[in-house]
Amino acid sequence: MLDLIATRRALHQIPELGMEEFKTHAFLMETLDALLTDCSFAQVRTWETGILVYLTGTEGEKTIGWRTDIDGLPIVEETGLDFASTHADRMHACGHDFHMTIALGLLEQMIAKQPRHNLLFLFQPAEENLAGGMLMYEAGAFGDWLPDEFYGLHVRPDLKVGQIATNRGTLFAGTCEVKIRFIGRGGHAAFPHTANDALVAASYFITQVQSVVSRNVDPIEGAVVTFGSMHAGTTNNVIAETAFLHGTIRSLTQDMSLLVQKRVREVAQGIAASFGLEVEIELNQGGYLPVENNPQLADELMTYFEALPDVEVMDCPPAMTGEDFGYLLSKVPGVMFWLGVDTPYPLHNPRLNPKEEAIPFAVEHLAEFLRHKAAE
Repeated sequence: MLDLIATRRALHQIPELGMEEFKTHAFLMETLDALLTDCSFAQVRTWETGILVYLTGTEGEKTIGWRTDIDGLPIVEETGLDFASTHADRMHACGHDFHMTIALGLLEQMIAKQPRHNLLFLFQPAEENLAGGMLMYEAGAFGDWLPDEFYGLHVRPDLKVGQIATNRGTLFAGTCEVKIRFIGRGGHAAFPHTANDALVAASYFITQVQSVVSRNVDPIEGAVVTFGSMHAGTTNNVIAETAFLHGTIRSLTQDMSLLVQKRVREVAQGIAASFGLEVEIELNQGGYLPVENNPQLADELMTYFEALPDVEVMDCPPAMTGEDFGYLLSKVPGVMFWLGVDTPYPLHNPRLNPKEEAIPFAVEHLAEFLRHKAAE
């Protein structure tokens, strides 16, 4: 029988960045080989560092999918745990070690008896940086194993063990990386009329772009435009020839994301034209679409867990955090939900230490849910 806590701790020690999850892949494959040795209805397929496990049902009229992400973050761990990361400057600070362990535990439960319908377990790389779900989909990695319904979870520090939270609409925002470079003409600070100051233009852009959300976005829907980085100039008496800005757009629907992207581009182009500068604009949303739950499937999931006495289901508002599961949910109807892990430190914090009691709790109750779905 799989030791869930030992598995989680082993995975916690070997965090790796997206598409570099080589030790993680090897650990998962070794664990899967042991789990599936005597399972006649299981097949395994790999794509780069990703893994798909397919359980053929007795009738197989549909396929139910479960997804976990497997990558870590470029963070120096500060938990002080005996099983802290052994990889320098790498940490499972987003709970993907929990996600993987729960998926393995669910798989172990589901192979005990061949289900009526097919089941797919996806161990997906590169959630944090390269939208691995999109990469796998576009590469044809699913083939004829693409599920009819897809489910996944994410740990949430501020919820207690035993609590899960989701909604019947958008759970996470779509995100879009923004890179803008204004290109003018450098010169001496004493002779501004002979130059074309990119720093001034970038400063005007930063102030004017604030109106995109306040005057273009329905306040009921909401969106975020944030520029967290600006680089221009080299010293105090040289007029900057270029100014580079790096930011993010976040919105709760894809239509709103496209509108905000359009307006950010137009503001940048307008500023460049008014100052007589050139501008380079890069908008990169990739696979980070809004995580839009299927209303019917979300209602079924919430109703199912509300009937269990030791599970507290919360109907929660959306969060502006991003998740590449949104790309897969744009192709396949499904649901993502939060799992409470009760820790004072937020996601992506170097001291994040979720309560391990959440792992057996999740495996026990989610296995029953999957059995229910696979038997319908």
